[in-house]
Amino acid sequence: MFAVLKTGGKQYRVEAGDVLRVEKLAAEAGQKVQFNDILMIGGEAPVVGAPLVAGAAVQAEVIDQIKGEKVIHFVKRRRKHSSQRTKGHRQHLTLVRVTDILASGADASGVAAATGTVAARRAAHEAPGAAPAAAAPAEKPRRARKAAAAQE
Repeated sequence: MFAVLKTGGKQYRVEAGDVLRVEKLAAEAGQKVQFNDILMIGGEAPVVGAPLVAGAAVQAEVIDQIKGEKVIHFVKRRRKHSSQRTKGHRQHLTLVRVTDILASGADASGVAAATGTVAARRAAHEAPGAAPAAAAPAEKPRRARKAAAAQE
């Protein structure tokens, strides 16, 4: 049995036991995560989602947080402005080992959903019960405070 899952803007075809390098997830090494965006489940009776398969999930165990290989971006401009620029980048990745493919019952499994670091930061920042940032009254600019003080 295999599944096609979507995470980090990419799609992966996985089977139980596969090791994947995916975009960085907000999870520690040894933690179990669950991918809920399943596009297809294949096997004896393939199921194709429209766009996602309802109730399906892929469970995985986080092995490690790593960095990818270095990518060099070199820019050279010629003619009258001979300038060069070199920039390097190493992408943050998460190594996961697929442990199980669930065709149904993903919401009752009790495993935390795999979220990227941006989504996790956003969810933590917008915690339930916290007042929204727009509700706080804004202070007057210094110029307006000086003008109000001068009129008094």
